[in-house]
Amino acid sequence: MKKLGVGVLGVGEMGKRHAENLRRLVPQATLVAIADASQERARQVATELEIDSSYGSLEAMLENKQVEAVLIATPDKFHAQAIQIAARAGKDVLCEKPLALNLADAHAALEAVSKAGTRLQIGFMRRYDPAYAAAMKRIEAGEIGTPVIFKSVGRDKDEPPISAYQSMLNGMVFYNNTIHDFDLARWLMRDEVTNVHAFTTTSIRPEVAKYDDVVASVVNLRYKQGAIGNVESYVQAVYGYDVRTEIVGSKGSIFVGSIEKHSAIFMTARGGEQTLADHFLTRFADAYLEEVRDFAKNILDGRAPRVSGEDGLKALAIAVAAEKSHRESRPVEVTQEPSNPASKTTAK
Repeated sequence: MKKLGVGVLGVGEMGKRHAENLRRLVPQATLVAIADASQERARQVATELEIDSSYGSLEAMLENKQVEAVLIATPDKFHAQAIQIAARAGKDVLCEKPLALNLADAHAALEAVSKAGTRLQIGFMRRYDPAYAAAMKRIEAGEIGTPVIFKSVGRDKDEPPISAYQSMLNGMVFYNNTIHDFDLARWLMRDEVTNVHAFTTTSIRPEVAKYDDVVASVVNLRYKQGAIGNVESYVQAVYGYDVRTEIVGSKGSIFVGSIEKHSAIFMTARGGEQTLADHFLTRFADAYLEEVRDFAKNILDGRAPRVSGEDGLKALAIAVAAEKSHRESRPVEVTQEPSNPASKTTAK
């Protein structure tokens, strides 16, 4: 059976998990190379995973003829440029979210992919989560009728270190966290978001505002066909990693997600106890694996990826509008076109 030769760019926490999956759990692919801005880190992960090739840059890795596709897991700031470089080298790409941090860079990345005739998938792994996938099947089957309300909660457990904000390598909460919910808001509702109104706070950690970010946000959504929605994001919930979504329809409702790591409930003298999910790699472990398996299979079979670059652009457009609403304290229309193609947004 032919296998897809994949090189992983960026082996921090997320990239290392992808590399581990590719090395051990994706029969359709072979991990052939690793690249990272820290060549020492790339070498260390390559040694741990028992592969021969490690590099200090994407360009160097692309010289390896075994690399047929690239999985990009760098900080957000470098996604769009890496997509362009890989596409120009004729490589198919699976890129972690977000596609870019502004619409001008997003369009440049998609143009490079189109011009090269390569394929691009964006890492919205929640679509591959068994619970979300099952919910989508029931929505498509019409079991809840016409979707009317979308509600989503995304709360990370641990307070990010201030260095994470100071580095300015990742986008603010809308791009780094909420964009998953923005993708679900389109996908599960089977409709496009036309307007957003964002409300944000740094009240419990005011120093975050210096780095153009927020601690918590709620974003109200309005859809093209008349539905409405609400998305909450919170980066330091303390009690656990908490992701839940509800789609309310004309005939019923579907609720996805639980704060429990698994369904077991333990009863003791202190009462009931539940084990909570504590991290995104725990909660969505199966989804990350299935995402890469599906990418490799589709590339080998000559099919388009299930989650396209266009999906990445549309979710990004919601994030950009949410940021503008946050800064201007008003509702903002969602558009996929940059307000000024020559300029960048102020997101980090």
